[in-house]
Amino acid sequence: MAFTKWIFNQFTKRHVIVASIPLDGIKVIKGSELLSLYQFNTKTAKHYFCSKCGIYTHHQRRSNPQQYGFNVACLEGVNPLTLENVPTYDGVNHPVDRM
Repeated sequence: MAFTKWIFNQFTKRHVIVASIPLDGIKVIKGSELLSLYQFNTKTAKHYFCSKCGIYTHHQRRSNPQQYGFNVACLEGVNPLTLENVPTYDGVNHPVDRM
């Protein structure tokens, strides 16, 4: 699985390690009623957050709407601080904007 580190400037400069998965490859097994949808700018991407604690969980990508990006830290048993060689993107210069 490939990981990418994004710095989301819109969300108080949080550093998030995001992995990609096809839309049918993710299943929320608990707490789906607590997820809140947030869309901004082009409203193409769909960003989901926990309405209770505010953590970013996943989003349907703007660059590839057939994929979800998900917050690796939300996976049980995964410590994102132990992942090595993760490329970093600034969250401002979106890959789609370069096309």
